[in-house]
Amino acid sequence: LVNKAVNASHILPHNTNMKFSTALSALALIAASTPSNAFAPTTSLSLGKAQSHRAQRIGLQMSADSNDMVKVSSTALKSSTLDSATAERSTVDIQQQAEEELLNAFEIEQQKSYLDDGFVFGLEGSGLERPKGKVANVVVEGDNLETQPYQVAMVGGTFLGHAAFASLAISQILQQNGGDVATTAVQTLLVTLSSWVLADLGSGILHWSVDNYGNGRTPMMGNIIAAFQGHHSAPWTITQREFGNNVHKLCIPFGIPTMALISTLAGPENGSVTLFFAVFCALEILSQEFHKWSHMTKKEVPSWVNSLMDIGLTIGRVPHAQHHIAPYDGNYCIVSGLCNKSLDESGFFRRLEHIVYNLNGIESNAWKLDAKLRERTLRGEYRLEN
Repeated sequence: LVNKAVNASHILPHNTNMKFSTALSALALIAASTPSNAFAPTTSLSLGKAQSHRAQRIGLQMSADSNDMVKVSSTALKSSTLDSATAERSTVDIQQQAEEELLNAFEIEQQKSYLDDGFVFGLEGSGLERPKGKVANVVVEGDNLETQPYQVAMVGGTFLGHAAFASLAISQILQQNGGDVATTAVQTLLVTLSSWVLADLGSGILHWSVDNYGNGRTPMMGNIIAAFQGHHSAPWTITQREFGNNVHKLCIPFGIPTMALISTLAGPENGSVTLFFAVFCALEILSQEFHKWSHMTKKEVPSWVNSLMDIGLTIGRVPHAQHHIAPYDGNYCIVSGLCNKSLDESGFFRRLEHIVYNLNGIESNAWKLDAKLRERTLRGEYRLEN
């Protein structure tokens, strides 16, 4: 049992429960200190000298939380000075207790959380199970579906800031055009339209990256990554979030500090650049709300939302539903979905995954879910198969 426990300790998750430490400490001390014939009535657990030393080292390296079990095992060992029958019974009792603790630890700690390396949404052992029915499934610790005042303030302040940057940019464009309102209006419209198209592309790249790489420990983006990956276990959860609760996380990468930096670098002579990114950042934040609408029925949203979907300004229900088919390898764009077909047919994201793999050896989560997709990509067959 100690041999198996020692070998298994190398493959357990990094956050192994202290119950395992306690049980293994007791087994190590018993195995190293008790004569082999003490176990003879029940099992043949005698160890070689090298194995005993290894078990002792593991026992000594366990955390201080194992002290209670060590004290129990020490008491049993001291009782060996009494009659052999009493000592034998005590040793067997401790062995059985340690076995139970060890087995319990193995059962509990096999599941991973979104904080673990190698966590992939939907995979067995990921800790995320698809609930029956439309039951909300919040995966980020501390997150909930209730809108908080700070979320409202964050979202409201961000959009007011972006509106201010856009207004400043338009005034700069008007000044550059010598006060020509018509020319300024056309230029503003063209910049806004181009920003809408590229925001869709940007949402796809963002969605692809957080679906396939990183985890809850990733700096700045950890909560966003965990939320996007966990979303696949219960997609309907997003429909129970109000606007501020739903989009506030994206105000961090696409918020006022980002726009202030861009506007400063662009300068007053490049008002079109500031306007482009003000619209772009606002749409990236709103993409999460568009995403939510795509998971709701026509009766669950206002009629104007259905109109936006019908004319293609926001992502539709059917196109996005195609993304929620394992291994979640396409249809990543969630502003309008305009770019999805060209990106998937060209193999854009498979190329990116191949580049990432060649650079650092990290496989995308889509590869982990579909071995054939991995093989095709490594062969250079990037086009997404329907």
